[in-house]
Amino acid sequence: MTEVIAIIPARYESSRFPGKPLALIHGKPMFWHVMHRASLCPLVRTVALATDDERILQAAKDLGMTALMTSPQHASGTDRVLEAARLLGAGPDSVIVNVQGDEPALNPEMLTELIRPFDDPSVQVTTLGHAITAQEAQSADRVKIVRALDGRALYFSRAPVPFGRDNTPEFLGHIGLYGLRMRILEKFSALGESPLERLEKLEQLRLLEAGIPIHVALTRHKSHGVDRPEDLQRVSILMRGEHHI
Repeated sequence: MTEVIAIIPARYESSRFPGKPLALIHGKPMFWHVMHRASLCPLVRTVALATDDERILQAAKDLGMTALMTSPQHASGTDRVLEAARLLGAGPDSVIVNVQGDEPALNPEMLTELIRPFDDPSVQVTTLGHAITAQEAQSADRVKIVRALDGRALYFSRAPVPFGRDNTPEFLGHIGLYGLRMRILEKFSALGESPLERLEKLEQLRLLEAGIPIHVALTRHKSHGVDRPEDLQRVSILMRGEHHI
């Protein structure tokens, strides 16, 4: 079986929510919930936290979690995930799952949906999409996907694509979970920022511009990220009573 490693990047500094990974939800720091839920996916062999802060590192170790100290100089969470994957000795065909550290309500089934396509050895990168309304598609904060019939991503955009000339189209929203084979993760970092990535501020466009296909798996589940302190109560209510806590 292909080795699957889930890595959660966790920075302390955040313009909207400093110290976010340590924010308590039901008595445990946010990163604990993300790591715990990732560990519930039966296809994941290893779950590790990648941080640049001693406070987060120590809190993880105190809770018995696998945590790695990474450079504070990384430009993106993907670069931090790559460093952690190298430290873990990931092989070129290993599947590295980049799990956002601000998703404490992550449904483990989403990781299964993300990983399953790698049963096909030709699949190099996966991500998730789910149906959104036309109203939701108008927001530049909701990234939209244009997807081919075989599941390949044709484009990601902050604009409401595809454009319906005669009828309102069905919109597919992007969920920012990624699975990448280690050799593609290495290549991603080596490529550097691409023109469309710079324009849309969407790093996945770097892969498409380089001719690397992204398989989009569909999910019925939604993302429930924590961006600001006021989001904690909403997510806490959502999680209350769930068997995943």
